[in-house]
Amino acid sequence: MQIWVDADACPNVIKEILFRVAERLSIQLTLVANQPVKVPPSPFIRTIQVGAGFDVADNEIIQLASANDLVITADIPLASGAIEKGAYALNPRGEFYTRENIRERLSLRNFMDELRGSGVNTGGPPALDKRDRQAFANQLDRFLAKSRPE
Repeated sequence: MQIWVDADACPNVIKEILFRVAERLSIQLTLVANQPVKVPPSPFIRTIQVGAGFDVADNEIIQLASANDLVITADIPLASGAIEKGAYALNPRGEFYTRENIRERLSLRNFMDELRGSGVNTGGPPALDKRDRQAFANQLDRFLAKSRPE
């Protein structure tokens, strides 16, 4: 199992949590982005820089991820693609996307896109706060405790 990160949109505080986890548990962590990403030197942490373009990083993650890998993303179509491959998807607020909730999330995302396309200002998500960071860290710890052999 390894962890894949949609690094272009991933908050730095979440990346820091992931860096510590990769080191502590010796888990391969790969950050995929359209631009260079600073990471600490580690045999467990690497980056892949892809070309610019819509969904290029997302498509790279979907192509490279395997069943039982963990994908960190707030991008719902990427999460859906990961789930289809048998991977798990966790957003930076600590919420897992699942086979049970992904269709609803995709429908809501598409509806909001239509509203924005017609000129309605829908706003964005609230800023990531301390509670969100803690929820992410807790979910990540629980997932890794269940997923990794002793």
